[in-house]
Amino acid sequence: MNETSTDMSGTSSEQYPETRELLPTATAPRTRAAVRDLVRPHRGLAFGGFAVMIAATGIGLLVQPILGRIVDLVADQHPPGHLTLPVVLLILVALAHGGTTALGLSLVSRLGETVLAQLRERFVEKALRLPLEQVEKAGAGDLTARVTRDVSVVGEAVRDALPELARSLLAIVLTLAAMAALDWRFFLAALLAVPVQASTARWYVRHAVPLYAQQRIATGAQQQQLLDTIAGAGTVRGFRIEEEHTERVTRRSSTAVQLKMRGIRLVLDFYNRLHVAEYTGLAAVLVTGFLLVRADSVSIGTATAAALYFHSLFAPVNSALVLLDDAQSATASLARLVGVADEPTHEPTHEPAQVPENPDGEPGAAPDGTVTVTGIDHAYIPGRAVLQNVDLTLRAGERVALVGPSGAGKTTLAKLIAGVHRPTSGSVHLSGSRARGEGLPVALVTQETHVFAGPLADDLRLARAEATDDELRTALTDVDALDWVEALPDGLDTVVGDGGHRLTSAQVQQLALARLMLADPPVAVLDEATAEAGSTGARLLEKAASRAIEGRTALVVAHRLTQAATADRIVVMEGGRIVESGTHDELREGSGPYATLWQAWSGTRTATDKPPTHQAGPDTTTVKDDD
Repeated sequence: MNETSTDMSGTSSEQYPETRELLPTATAPRTRAAVRDLVRPHRGLAFGGFAVMIAATGIGLLVQPILGRIVDLVADQHPPGHLTLPVVLLILVALAHGGTTALGLSLVSRLGETVLAQLRERFVEKALRLPLEQVEKAGAGDLTARVTRDVSVVGEAVRDALPELARSLLAIVLTLAAMAALDWRFFLAALLAVPVQASTARWYVRHAVPLYAQQRIATGAQQQQLLDTIAGAGTVRGFRIEEEHTERVTRRSSTAVQLKMRGIRLVLDFYNRLHVAEYTGLAAVLVTGFLLVRADSVSIGTATAAALYFHSLFAPVNSALVLLDDAQSATASLARLVGVADEPTHEPTHEPAQVPENPDGEPGAAPDGTVTVTGIDHAYIPGRAVLQNVDLTLRAGERVALVGPSGAGKTTLAKLIAGVHRPTSGSVHLSGSRARGEGLPVALVTQETHVFAGPLADDLRLARAEATDDELRTALTDVDALDWVEALPDGLDTVVGDGGHRLTSAQVQQLALARLMLADPPVAVLDEATAEAGSTGARLLEKAASRAIEGRTALVVAHRLTQAATADRIVVMEGGRIVESGTHDELREGSGPYATLWQAWSGTRTATDKPPTHQAGPDTTTVKDDD
């Protein structure tokens, strides 16, 4: 249901469960499959890049035989002039090797960056479409860690590790083949190092994979705790629980540091084992060369070339094995990105609603904008119902106010109708073409409004990208915001948000209402959209909100009874159920909860202060909902 609504405020209040359920992480086979899927459209670039890398590596392997030839010429006491050709060949080989290596690395890097960009786009697209309750259960820290740290790790691996790993692996394979071409016995001697290197690699992978996965989780938990503590700094200071929160941050940070130190010790042990393999292999090649030269099976130059070949393996072998560190870290991060990118897209669940038969006895479709809520039950935590068996119909063009005490379920019902959450059971149906994906069907404006960093015009165009400046001004005029917008230093081009011009709470809410006007949905949900303005801007915002929902089906979570009094119908909620429904006059004259609330509010006013029926009055009494 998340695709069916847009929060014109830019955010919504969170419901945090007691335990975190982290976002999914892909399995190793699924991660490999995802990479193959991303690379498949760029097979030509991949083959071209690796072909050039093979050519570059092959050219580089000509250095050792040429040096061996120089050794033989010197050993046989040839004239100095005979060294000219080998030296010229060395220069040419160096130039060709450098050029082809640069070209190959650039092609491989281009491939990696292209694939990474596609993965980032898929990740962001799916992250923005995740069900809000799933994100809330995981916590903002988990998603933040994936967007920042994991993307950074994979990006560094693609830019640095992938080209170097490809070059190193090619160098290893072709160098061993060149040693075999010199003499098969050199090849066998070099293979003595392989068991040590292979066991080292297996040992490292076995320990590194779970360790880096734990590091990613610990980093996410650390960021989540920091976000929670910073976001609630005022409350933390108010209740004098700074030490408790400092201890929590310290505990999460200590866990992350301990895991990091374990990783450092693992890498140090890894290097120690590699040194043993290097000394074993080099000693075997030197001894083999000595025996073969003594037996006149090879020349001194050939033995020298073989020793140089094996020595040249130090760098690519160590590089390849060391890059396992980056590879394992990147693989753990990649699995976390693929886990989110693979999440299924949640299709809209608002379905066309039906109304009773028309006078001719034929069933007729509900007018565009009719919302039907049927048998809704909802719980954020299993066993703790927030809504129970809620049935409600919002007729097309009707303005309905939700009132009730704190915790009655008003905000939850509003979010379900807006499509922010999926109900635990029951259904929400919306009539009209918008419900079938032909435009935005429902827009949500909450009391928590976010202003995106950038020009104010761009902030407004989030609701309708193609809107002209004149259309922006019309929307701002409708919500009484054009005057102060034009008074800004650069008008619509003024930079707002982080690092930009500061806006008041009332101005921020007016922007949210202007977005609503631009999006022009048939159904609007206002969840205490004027609550943050305070008394000074309340009347202005209530007037702007009234204009914004004019001609639309509207559900208004009312924080002032005067808001409810002007609605076409009032729905009263208690304990997650609808207990009353009717017009203001009907409910006020009755003996239910609304009449009690109205009498309590009216008792605080003098005769001259009390507003006439359906007229806005003072805005001091609130009926808040914190569910």
